[in-house]
Amino acid sequence: MALAASPDSLAGQARRLYTEELVKGLTHVVQATMDQSRVLLDKPSEHGTMMRRRDLVQALMKGAQGWHRGMVAGLRRVLTQGATASRPYDLPPPGGRETLTLVPDDTIELEIVTSRLALAVMDRASWEFADLRSRVAHLEGRTELEPHDMLRAHVLARIVFDAWRGAGLNLEGWREVQATLHEELAGLVEESYHETNRWLMEQKVLPEVDLRPFIRRSRTHPNTQMGFGGWSPSAAGDGNSASMGLGAPSEYPSSAGFANAGRGPGGWTGGGGGGGGRHVGEETRLMTRAAPLARSREHAEAVLGRLNRLIGRHVPSFSASTRNSELERPAHAMSPALARAIDTAEKGIRQRVSPSTQRGESLVTTPVLLDELHHRKQALKKAAATPEERATIEIVALLFQSILTEDRIPPAVRVWFARLQMPVLRVAVSEPDFFATIDHPARRLIDRMGACVMGFDSGAAGVNEALKREVKRIVQVVEAYPDTGRRVFQTVLIEFEKFLEHYFKNENEMTKRGVSLAQQVEQRETMAIQYTIELRRMLNEVPVQEGVRQFLFHVWADVLATAGMRHGAQGEQTKAMKRAAADLIWSASAKVTREERAEVIRRLPLLLKSLREGMANASMDQAKQDEHIQQLNNSLAAAFTAKAAVIPDDRLRELMEQLETLEELLPDAADVEIDESMVLDLSGHQSSELEVVLEGGSMPTPAMVAWARELMVGSWYMLDRGGHTEPVQLSWHGLRKQLSLFVTPQGRCVLFQQHRLASYLQAGLIVPAQDEALTVRATRSALAKLDVDASRLLS
Repeated sequence: MALAASPDSLAGQARRLYTEELVKGLTHVVQATMDQSRVLLDKPSEHGTMMRRRDLVQALMKGAQGWHRGMVAGLRRVLTQGATASRPYDLPPPGGRETLTLVPDDTIELEIVTSRLALAVMDRASWEFADLRSRVAHLEGRTELEPHDMLRAHVLARIVFDAWRGAGLNLEGWREVQATLHEELAGLVEESYHETNRWLMEQKVLPEVDLRPFIRRSRTHPNTQMGFGGWSPSAAGDGNSASMGLGAPSEYPSSAGFANAGRGPGGWTGGGGGGGGRHVGEETRLMTRAAPLARSREHAEAVLGRLNRLIGRHVPSFSASTRNSELERPAHAMSPALARAIDTAEKGIRQRVSPSTQRGESLVTTPVLLDELHHRKQALKKAAATPEERATIEIVALLFQSILTEDRIPPAVRVWFARLQMPVLRVAVSEPDFFATIDHPARRLIDRMGACVMGFDSGAAGVNEALKREVKRIVQVVEAYPDTGRRVFQTVLIEFEKFLEHYFKNENEMTKRGVSLAQQVEQRETMAIQYTIELRRMLNEVPVQEGVRQFLFHVWADVLATAGMRHGAQGEQTKAMKRAAADLIWSASAKVTREERAEVIRRLPLLLKSLREGMANASMDQAKQDEHIQQLNNSLAAAFTAKAAVIPDDRLRELMEQLETLEELLPDAADVEIDESMVLDLSGHQSSELEVVLEGGSMPTPAMVAWARELMVGSWYMLDRGGHTEPVQLSWHGLRKQLSLFVTPQGRCVLFQQHRLASYLQAGLIVPAQDEALTVRATRSALAKLDVDASRLLS
């Protein structure tokens, strides 16, 4: 049971404020649900559907007030008494011997409906909840909220659905308007969390929230089988979800997790008292309904939306121009006085932080930068002609104040970020969609550069000189074209992406050797798969003994690829390996005459020698070689006893000719997909310079595979492997992103195949070092300051 906090405490007042905010918005939720039910009734539909919708409209007309009263009463009850009724059913205590019983279907349906609602709420409001959870836990001197604390979304979901049924409304009606309920309640909870956070900040409660104590990674065995049979909101809501980095922290697993919900308590952990339930919750924390990239985008858009709504309340014309810009993207005319002031400020900043006036850029300290930018801001506001311009100046200043105080940006690079403020201000004034969309190229450029440099330890070697020169060049190009707006940002963003590819491959001493090795691995794997595909095609209708066929596909294709890489397609060693394949096919065909058998015996020692040399060149150990040779001996024995099929002489000659010109027949490399289910094993590429990840993680969902393909080169991640966690930088993607190379600050290279990388993402063993993009974090910081004092927008 979650105890109710004392009303006199700040935590208790926060819960009361949260409750009041919810109560104020419930009327709108009820009205929106009624409106949607009427809209559905007016739509053409089958007779059965139309009757359900008619019954829903009639039931809502009778029961809407009762539903509203029930929700309000439920919230008041959990505020004063604690969430004693939020548990669907009590689990037996660990080690208990209670009789197992079937869970009623009604209880299962209740859990599915409320958990889906809770998931929808947390998909939208997870960041606000994370901040509020941290603040309330801090006030109460604990590390985590109670599993059934009223601030958790599943408690509200239970209250809403209990009140729905208490008002005489049924499950079929709920399903008809479920999408509307999810959207309206998610928006209401997000706003309620936000207002409660704002009030706590006014009370000086954790103005800057540190979420690191809540980042916990699974310590289950990598091969632990996943299961969802006994999941309940209390298990998933225990706070053991890891920060998603590119996506929001997820408190609930996906609704797909309830496919086996009918197992009830008997399927809770698979044994062991209850600890297993925790592992299931941790293992599935990333399997939310939306893909991680989609959640990341939704979070960023929600932050921008809150910023625009806040500014719109104080500067209505600003909100209108932003909405229009989303549709038409007009170029707003900047007032002449402000344009001149920006030019003056840009020159002053450039002179103040220019290397020509300093012995080194690193000597320009953050206080110096902030002081200079604050001085320029006051001058710009005096030159502004409209409230919109003054608000834009203030917001951009707050964004860069947050960026420049980011400790993870090395000082040598920070000065160049500071010089971007005036170009960004110029774009923000003339293109208001800078505040309306996360896709504006100026935002994307800052985020990409920040993601690449924020992983470096500023106290260590710091950023590579080549990377510093490129950041400097980009800023100077942007400054040189002040009148081109977004186009210059888009141009240099493309150039920066091309630079990164060249940089990690050729200029970064820590990564270029690893990238070279990874490219060799990819080339060999691609060639081996190409050889396999073509060998399968060549032997499709040829009666080759099955053991020989599998040896050619699984082993000899890799041998041919290795020889082709080292000696070229027409090299003598490569030709010798092709002749060995042809000899093997001939030797394994039926030998019905004494002369043929004698010829096989004469050739056999040389053939076996060639086979062993080929396997050794492909890095196969002696034991594996012996195993394959033994299998081939069985095939050759079958040929001697005439059990094998006979290959006609003309067909054998045709095969020989095809093997000689095999490279001309290979499929296009762009059509080859390197997959773990293919014939090859990457373990042969292990070396002291390159570590190939072959195991670990958990079965990835399609969303995780898609996320693995979208990881950005240059970004930093935290890799949990071998019992310790270390930062790694994504330095290279292979062809079609089938292989990915990460490099540690010490230069150790770690290679992932796409599916294995998705498995690590799924299990939370590799997570982004940044929990959100640099500009999104800066926007949240600006929003927090404006929540406290919005008058600064017009001052």
